[in-house]
Amino acid sequence: MSGFVDALVIVAVAVLVIARQFRPHAVDAEPRWWLAPAILAVMALHGPGMVDSRHRVESLGLLVAEVAVGVATGAGWAWTTRIWRAPDGIVWSRSTKAAAAVWAGGIALRGGLFGLGYALGVRQDSAALMLSLAATLLVRGGITARRASLLTSSPAAPTYGDGTPSAPAAPVARPTWKERV
Repeated sequence: MSGFVDALVIVAVAVLVIARQFRPHAVDAEPRWWLAPAILAVMALHGPGMVDSRHRVESLGLLVAEVAVGVATGAGWAWTTRIWRAPDGIVWSRSTKAAAAVWAGGIALRGGLFGLGYALGVRQDSAALMLSLAATLLVRGGITARRASLLTSSPAAPTYGDGTPSAPAAPVARPTWKERV
């Protein structure tokens, strides 16, 4: 695929996923959270140019760092996502402001890696960014699915962001406001 098409795919997937995550949505019970990251990874690994043949060591180092940033961003995003169970038993999630800060940090780190690669003279293709985005979505999806499954299996499981301590000594009054879902 051309670089333009790769960039278009990256932007489209990122916009769709991010826009959906910042609105409350039901967490699907079906194990298909890995499908979009798998497609992105296959697209990234399929095309040539992921490693610069003139600067193999530097290029591989940048690729590993890019994927590591993707994994860290995905984990940070998943752990800063609020997950709760509605009275009807449906599990919902929504990314928080902290998740937006994680994304901003990830983008800044990726920009720094791109700048470092440019300074080293390493030719960087969009495949590395696509692979990093796949890692972000895969890790985020896996951790979120795990957290949601723990919430459905245990009636007393804590939810992130609702103000409830993880091990209350006495019953805690819940806030009177309720998010609209």
